[in-house]
Amino acid sequence: MPDQLLYAIEAGLNGLMAGVLYALVALGFVLIFKASGIFNYAQGVLALFAALTLVGFQNGQIPFAHLINAIFGTDLHTFGWQLPAIVAIVLAAGVMVILSIIIERYVLKHLVNQAPIILFMATIGLAYFLEGLGDIMWGADIKKLDVGLPQGINETIDTVTYNAFGYGFFIDNLDIVASVVAALLVISLTIFSQYSKQGRALRAVADDHQAALSVGISLRFIWVLVWSIAGFVALVAGIMWGSKSGVQFSLSLIALKALPVLMLGGFTSIPGAIVGGLIIGMGEKLFEFFVGPMIGGATENWFAYVLALLFLVFRPQGLFGEKIIERV
Repeated sequence: MPDQLLYAIEAGLNGLMAGVLYALVALGFVLIFKASGIFNYAQGVLALFAALTLVGFQNGQIPFAHLINAIFGTDLHTFGWQLPAIVAIVLAAGVMVILSIIIERYVLKHLVNQAPIILFMATIGLAYFLEGLGDIMWGADIKKLDVGLPQGINETIDTVTYNAFGYGFFIDNLDIVASVVAALLVISLTIFSQYSKQGRALRAVADDHQAALSVGISLRFIWVLVWSIAGFVALVAGIMWGSKSGVQFSLSLIALKALPVLMLGGFTSIPGAIVGGLIIGMGEKLFEFFVGPMIGGATENWFAYVLALLFLVFRPQGLFGEKIIERV
């Protein structure tokens, strides 16, 4: 097999793995948009906040330590103990649920039946607030996140491909774990959305708030539920991205990479988020491999957005999104 083809296959496989990480972030967008019609600009910051909280619990860091030290002249930093990864993850998930309740009570509760642009602007404000809160609580320094996930080259794939082709493929173990986790999340969320009572209530709320209220569906409960699930998905995405590149404030920018994924897969489709992520991930790697050298490289920075623009022109609802027809 020609070397160039082997290199392209390896690039494509790594692109699929990267696409899974994009899709994990996009899932949070889809869940909230599907249930409430809100485009949640704060989803990337939720992933950052969840990862910061997880690292803080793991390391026994004192929340707001910098603020306390500045006000009282103390020198407090940690409690002097560290938590096991699983305990820290459970506590961080609990914090995300509490955060969801607070968001519903103090933000969403007052915006029922408001125009979509108002809801969108509210999530922008929420994003900046959470980013600042995370900075004050846990500090702005880059943090290492280690929850015991395997990382580095997968020796089995490397050996098998070397024996078969004379060239070993580099596939990161962390990317494989992320793929398995994403597949399990998609299956679980799809079953929940389609077959559970709460899932049907989510869709009813998304279609019409007033109609859902009239048949006895608690809008407040549904919004707390969907934001809690989105917060859990953000925690999973934060763990994967934080383990891969460290927990830093640029982590919130992964939301921007999720936008093309949503435009391809559709804003209302959970499986579409995964398919869109895989297309974006593999497409940008292969485009960089084949076309990048001809035009100076760095195509990964813009390829996804150009592809999304083409979809907006020719298929604005995405591959799996619902086509909405309104009478005017």
